[in-house]
Amino acid sequence: MTVDLRSDTVTKPTPGMLEAMFSAKVGDDVFGEDESINELEAKAAGIFGMEAGIFCPSGTMTNQIGIKCFTQPLDELITDQTAHVYRYEGGGIAFNSSVSARLLYGERGILTAEMIAPEINPINDHYPRTSLVVLENTVNRGGGSCYTLEQIKQIAALCKAKGLKLHMDGARIFNALTRTGDKAADYGKYFDGISICLSKGLGAPVGSVFLASRETIKYARRVRKAFGGGMRQAGFLAAAGIYALDHHVERLKIDHAHAQILAEELAKCNWVTNILPVETNLISFDTVEPASIVLQKLAAHAIKASSTGPNRIRFVLHLDVHPEQVEYAVKVLRGVHGS
Repeated sequence: MTVDLRSDTVTKPTPGMLEAMFSAKVGDDVFGEDESINELEAKAAGIFGMEAGIFCPSGTMTNQIGIKCFTQPLDELITDQTAHVYRYEGGGIAFNSSVSARLLYGERGILTAEMIAPEINPINDHYPRTSLVVLENTVNRGGGSCYTLEQIKQIAALCKAKGLKLHMDGARIFNALTRTGDKAADYGKYFDGISICLSKGLGAPVGSVFLASRETIKYARRVRKAFGGGMRQAGFLAAAGIYALDHHVERLKIDHAHAQILAEELAKCNWVTNILPVETNLISFDTVEPASIVLQKLAAHAIKASSTGPNRIRFVLHLDVHPEQVEYAVKVLRGVHGS
C-alpha cells in the first residue's frame, strides 16, 4: 500500500470528474466561446460574490496576474515572509510587475491590521509606493493556518482607508472556509482580487481562477495573454473545475479529520519534537533526525512526504487518501524510531 502525503496536487480525477470532462462543451476561449470555461468563471465569481473571473493554468499565474493588475512598477506590496507569492513563484513579483515586497512576520503566516499599518510607506520620493496587501489562506508554511472573516474585515478596512488594494492567494480557501464556517460570498465585500485553486484540495487535474471586478478582469485577460496563458478548447479542464466545486467542497472535512488522526499519532512519537497546530488538511512537524533521514524511513514503507526545512516535514491529506491508508500510516508512524 502506498500513501502519498506530499501534496494535495497529486490527486487523480474521480470517475465522475472524468465523465464531466469527456462530455464538456468546448470552444475557443481566446474568442470567449468556450461554454465550460464561461460557466466556471461565472460560477466561481458567484460563489465569492465577485463580478467576474478568469480561468488560468495555475495558481501562480492567477496570483501574478492579480499583482500585475493592482500595482505599478516601483510600487511595493506587503505580505508575510512565508507567502507563496514571495517564496514559490519564481521571483515573479519582481520579474512580472517590477514591484518590491515588504515582508512581515505573522503568527504562522497570519497578518493583522496592527502589523500592517506601520509598514505602509508615507508618500516620499525615497520610498516605493505601498499599493497592495497580499494574504494567503490557508497559509501553507503556517501548517494550514487560516484567517477568520473578522480578521479579514479589519485588514480590508485599513486597506480602504489607506487606498491600498487587497488580494488573497486562496489556493486552499475552501479548506479555510470548511474550518471557520465563514461564507465564501462574504469575501467579495473585502477583497479586490481572489485567486482560487481547483487542483489542490478540490482534486481537479489543473487550473485556478482569478476573481475581481469586471474592469479588472478585462485587463487581466490582456495580462494573461502577455504571460502566454491564453488557452483554446480548455473547457475539458474547466469542466473538471465545475465538477470539483459541485462535489468536492463538502468532503474537505474528511481530509481535516484524517489530518487530526495523524497529528494525534505524531504527538506520541519520540522522534517528533514539535507539531504546528493542525487546523485543516496540512500537518507540519519537526523531527529529531534530519528530515531527509525520516523521509527515507517513511519511503521504505511506501509513505511519501516532503520536507519544508532541514528538520521539518509536511503531510498533506487529500481525496486520494482513504481511511484504510490513514490506518496504515498510523501503524507505520508507530514503528518509526529516531536516532
